[in-house]
Amino acid sequence: MSDQYPEILSIECLRVPAKQLKPEEVDQKAEDRALDPATREVLKKTMHEGTETVWDRLERQQPHCKFCSEGISCQRCAMGPCRIMGGDRTRGVCGNDANLIVARNLLDWVAMGAAAHSDHGREVVEAMLKASRGQAPQYQVADEEKLRKIAREYGVDTSLPVAGIAEALALAMLDEFGTIKGRMQMPTRAPEATVELWRSAGILPRSIDREVVEAMHRVHMGVGNEPDGLVMHGFRTSMADGWGGSMMGTEISDVMFGTPEPKRSKVNLGVLKHDQVNVSLHGHNPVLSEMIVKAAELPALQERAKAVGAAGINLVGLCCTGNELLMRKGIPQAGNHLDQELTITTGALEAMVVDYQCIFPTLPHTAACYHTKVIATSPKANISGAMYMEISPENAFEQSQRILEVAIDNYPNRDRSRVLIPERPVDAMVGFSVEAIKKALGGSLKPLLEVIASGKIRGCAGIVGCNNPHIKHDYGHVTLARELIKRDILCVETGCASIACAKAGLMLPESIEHAGKGLQEVCGSLGIPPILHMGSCVDNTRVLNLVAELAREAGVRIDQLPVAGAAPEWYSPKAVAIAEYFVGSGVSTVLGVMPRIGGSPMVARLLTDGIEDRVNAKFWVEPEPKKAAALIYDHIEVRRKALGM
Repeated sequence: MSDQYPEILSIECLRVPAKQLKPEEVDQKAEDRALDPATREVLKKTMHEGTETVWDRLERQQPHCKFCSEGISCQRCAMGPCRIMGGDRTRGVCGNDANLIVARNLLDWVAMGAAAHSDHGREVVEAMLKASRGQAPQYQVADEEKLRKIAREYGVDTSLPVAGIAEALALAMLDEFGTIKGRMQMPTRAPEATVELWRSAGILPRSIDREVVEAMHRVHMGVGNEPDGLVMHGFRTSMADGWGGSMMGTEISDVMFGTPEPKRSKVNLGVLKHDQVNVSLHGHNPVLSEMIVKAAELPALQERAKAVGAAGINLVGLCCTGNELLMRKGIPQAGNHLDQELTITTGALEAMVVDYQCIFPTLPHTAACYHTKVIATSPKANISGAMYMEISPENAFEQSQRILEVAIDNYPNRDRSRVLIPERPVDAMVGFSVEAIKKALGGSLKPLLEVIASGKIRGCAGIVGCNNPHIKHDYGHVTLARELIKRDILCVETGCASIACAKAGLMLPESIEHAGKGLQEVCGSLGIPPILHMGSCVDNTRVLNLVAELAREAGVRIDQLPVAGAAPEWYSPKAVAIAEYFVGSGVSTVLGVMPRIGGSPMVARLLTDGIEDRVNAKFWVEPEPKKAAALIYDHIEVRRKALGM
């Protein structure tokens, strides 16, 4: 491999304006900002050193603009920008009012989120297509049984060779991004009565790109002024993501890299190693990270690490790229969304390798305060100040080797006097795909339905979403999960929410001591935790598949099941799309952060009573997780009563 690497643009270390904080003030700030002890430990180091973090930037943004917070600022055209202020300013220059501005802004967020996750799914499907044609020889089909199962859904001839099946399936899926046939395949996994409900509500998606493009058309100035149509198209766009692009991303990742099965690993910032080359893999797309894992096992790279004085190469995950590796390979997870800067500020990280989504633009500035190299790999996510080493399915293995060479060669630059690695990583049981859950139950979801019907388990809740610095880091996720399992509600989790509970020690079979008597009995007999890790944020579609199979098994619609969703600490447009496809699918969902709709009571009604009238599911907003748990419990009990349980 070449010893020549791309040059990095010189970039400054971002420092917090000097403040003389007393030790007790540092302790209190860390306590207020984060729940996890390991995170707090590194936060204190960061504050002592004066390195800027997301919490410092949030403090400097206060107070927030009310117009932006309530969704009543508009930049749709150059006649503005406009903001609705009351008095004689109840309409923008073009004549739009608060209801229209809020509805357009909301649809814009849904379209962004759906586009981001679905584009991730497209890249995974394209990788399978290239592999099937021999253009990406390092990639192989890992789960042939699942490939054939999905191929049958799409009408692909499964008598073909494996490569032929993979190629035909990839082409059939890619067709659904811009199809003119006007329908998609995966929504038919839901019960027929549920699909008919979606059709009558006008939210059954036609294709992925068509819904996103139409959303962008609808939010343009001068297209429409009726908020109901904008809001409902948002639901249809989100469904194209949940039952389309994101679901493809999950299913084909399983086909290519293996369907997750339960395994043990470790989480929190303590997974970094003093004597090894530490490389974090951050972002969302597993196409790169799978090859990094493969390359790290090469004897030549292991020897190169030893030659610079390291004992080996230590790969750790962050965010959803980390979740992909955690559930399939058991690669330890350093943390979730708000841990990304802190992973660098430990002083022990040689390289942070990123693909796209949820990556702070300031990471190269944080890295400039230490010795860490930030390496960007996607042409969709150019990052000023990072090394750029583009990854594609064709070159991923070779580039992965070069990336690891950069990290290894950086190891001697570590300043050991500035290193702080928390001592106690936490064990976690991870990797509960729908297939793994069924396997644990003997091959069917029927036993789960039986214990729900008996009342030992009252119902199920999907807790998803990232972290938001407006909320104490991980507090919303962990507190809500604790309250629900106490009430005998089985929790399934993805993304940053799952890592929050893992860091809190709640993803171990031993954690059933925190659960109610019925949930303790069921989980204890199976040897599983009361909170199940289902993967990354695109793997919210595993939750959709789970409730669809449960509904089919029970002979009811999805909206009739005793289930609910929650996003206690959400922050991104992707989360808005996810929340809408949960509710659109029939899973009522509580949000811990208020969407930017406060300026329009009409839009708020459409997202609660309005959508409930059409799909029998709705949103609640409740920032206090204990109150949110009560809402979910009451909803589940109503559903149980309606089913005669």
